[in-house]
Amino acid sequence: MKNNVNIQRRKLLKFAGASAAALATFPGLINAKTMKVGSHASSDFKADVEISLTGEVKNVAIFRGPKTHVWKVVGKVLKGDKSAITNEESYLAPTIRLHKGQKVRIYLKNELPSATILHWHGLHVPAKMDGNPMYAIDNGETYVYEFEILNRAGTYWYHAHTHSLTAKHVYSGLAGFFIVSDDEEQALKLPRGEFDVPLVIQDRNVDQQNQLQYGGGMRMEMHGFLGDQILVNGTPEFELSVATRAYRLRLLNGSNSRIYKLAWDDGTPFKVIGTDGGLLERPETLPYITLAPAERREIWVDFSDRKVGTELTLRSSEFPSGGMGMMGGGMGGGMGMGGGMRGGRGGGMRGGQSHASEDFTVLKVRVSKKSSSNDLLPKRLSKVKALRLADAANSQSPRRITLSMRHMSALLNGRSYKINDIREDEIVPVNTLQLMEFNNGFHGMGGGMMGMPHPIHLHGEQFQVVKREVRNKSGRGYTSVSEGFLDKGWKDTVLVMPGEKVTILKPFNDFTGIFMYHCHNLEHEDMGMMRDLLVK
Repeated sequence: MKNNVNIQRRKLLKFAGASAAALATFPGLINAKTMKVGSHASSDFKADVEISLTGEVKNVAIFRGPKTHVWKVVGKVLKGDKSAITNEESYLAPTIRLHKGQKVRIYLKNELPSATILHWHGLHVPAKMDGNPMYAIDNGETYVYEFEILNRAGTYWYHAHTHSLTAKHVYSGLAGFFIVSDDEEQALKLPRGEFDVPLVIQDRNVDQQNQLQYGGGMRMEMHGFLGDQILVNGTPEFELSVATRAYRLRLLNGSNSRIYKLAWDDGTPFKVIGTDGGLLERPETLPYITLAPAERREIWVDFSDRKVGTELTLRSSEFPSGGMGMMGGGMGGGMGMGGGMRGGRGGGMRGGQSHASEDFTVLKVRVSKKSSSNDLLPKRLSKVKALRLADAANSQSPRRITLSMRHMSALLNGRSYKINDIREDEIVPVNTLQLMEFNNGFHGMGGGMMGMPHPIHLHGEQFQVVKREVRNKSGRGYTSVSEGFLDKGWKDTVLVMPGEKVTILKPFNDFTGIFMYHCHNLEHEDMGMMRDLLVK
């Protein structure tokens, strides 16, 4: 098995401890061949759990008729509790379940026809274990991850992170849940086992032979991919069978670019118990949930007052998109891709193209059996330490990042992604708390010719949202989704709307090295809306 990385494709793989000036002067000084990053297990790392993940080309049954050609991750527990891995049906990557404090070693084997690497989205891990694109491995190679689970209990996930190919790789199947538990969570009387249900929402285009279709040209790149079918857990027309009791539903927006405005068809409000970084301090009630790509929401749903045989539908409600790019929830979005949003195979909701979002079904819940369980939603869920502005190393001078789309480029502070291109303002002192602002056309700054929402994801530790400032709070586009925002608790992805500035407090503790931040509209990311931060 090959372990050396193609040096021509990835010039350097280690930045920790080196200055930006030195790296700029000697861009090829350190490379994968000399460092052998991720090629061998460390003898001094004592893993509690060892896992093998293999990326393979498969044909799987998703729709009625011919099988679908996908890229699938297959998992196996080599050491430790076998429940650490659940291999999923359809194209989904295995669900990984670990406990805070456990040490895990993961062997990623690439048997795909393209270089790839996996990023552990939301996890606080060393830089070399984070899945930076510069560590991508070729067919036949293996990357060894070793890290301790430092995160609190929460719904995290993992996905491919190869520069300029992330969107296509994730679309092809390289993504799965990574669920962490801890003692605080387990002390709560929350639904467990079959009553704790992870649900990933994705959209796809499929041809008459049941093959995934990805593409759409220049307009797709600028707006992001929008598929004409919704799949939940890799299944079209998904139906969840429940008992008359409480459930914990873990919602993940795993779509490339689509934003969902989730609402129950009977108007039942949501009881939200968790966000990207785990449980909230206490439940929050929302009329609907605005869920951007990569965001998660955990909800408590009690079906105890519903009769057996009744149904409930989770829908994505209509909202205006205007010039807001991927806010176009319906199929087409003006992308020239044809067709209308189909809730499942064949059921067209609207033909042709549409710039406005449409109301469509995400999943159906069917109450199928009685239960005597009498679960009560806890009034207090967890302790969330509030970050303080006074503790920020730069409380009087925030790091300002302008988001813009100009001349077929997606930019951060006017820059696109390049390996070995760290600037002075992208160097962060380790073990500091940083105040950061993301400006998407607030006061007319940034934005460019196209005002689009951008879900911004920062690698490394979770952050907290300090405030949102918007140029026009009464604007129809903003007010149609703003009641679905939930900025409390810990986050790793935040939606920044057109005309808005979002301020966060972000810790950079424990680990030095390269940590990325980028737009999680994957088409924007692949266009270069991604930069590195050097923590040192």
